[in-house]
Amino acid sequence: MTTAHETTLTTRTSSLTVRPDLGARLSSLRVGEYELLRPGDHYGSFPMAPFCGRTRDGRFTNGGTIHQLPLNDDPNAIHGTARDHGWKAAPITDTEDGRPTAAFTYDLAEPWPYTGRVTQTMELGEDALTLRMGIETYGDSFPGQVGWHPWFRRNLGHGGEDVKIEFQPGWQEERGADHLPTGRRIDPLPGPWDDCFGMPDGVTVLLTWPGELELTVTSQEKWVVVYDEQADWVCVEPQTGPPNGLNTQPRLITPIDPLEASTTWSWRLL
Repeated sequence: MTTAHETTLTTRTSSLTVRPDLGARLSSLRVGEYELLRPGDHYGSFPMAPFCGRTRDGRFTNGGTIHQLPLNDDPNAIHGTARDHGWKAAPITDTEDGRPTAAFTYDLAEPWPYTGRVTQTMELGEDALTLRMGIETYGDSFPGQVGWHPWFRRNLGHGGEDVKIEFQPGWQEERGADHLPTGRRIDPLPGPWDDCFGMPDGVTVLLTWPGELELTVTSQEKWVVVYDEQADWVCVEPQTGPPNGLNTQPRLITPIDPLEASTTWSWRLL
């Protein structure tokens, strides 16, 4: 179902609501009786594009050109620009096996200094949600990143225990006092976290609400940020590069080489 401000995908046991007017963010994901996402116009789960996390001082270079982005997390820029704009929604379609799919596009514009298109698709099943995102350019090449920033409920609100987070990263990006990676890789430290981890065989993070629901976040990408410093919410953010990656590990998007990534959230009731 699509209205002026919402697109809703439904299956027999799950439902997903997307707000194209709010950066094509997921505003609700329900599995059975459980709402998994934090409500609110700035939360849910939003796409990070064309960069992820913090960019130091809001500056990055492309060749010999220095670009300055707005400092929306002073003194840095954070989480891209696509989440701050309306996206265009395509009609809902179904896969061959009947899973509803939605697609959304956003044409890059100021304050991002390059033109291009971001496309995000969602495919909802009875026991999984697959999100795909890509950036393509029809003009100049530029460095870019994509990722997802879900705000999951720490407690599902039905009298159960708080969520437990389990993952086995290969390393942790050492975090400086400014919350940006220092460039050193260290052995993973215990939480709480606002940290980027490397998972060279792909992202796999298990969230378990004991006795209620188990959710596994996977991606073929090797980077994930885990943020659990707030009392009521946790974030597990698969992405194509680390914070400040426009400067430290740039991935060049060209007219013949777009950037593409995906993540799948699979669940089972306990």
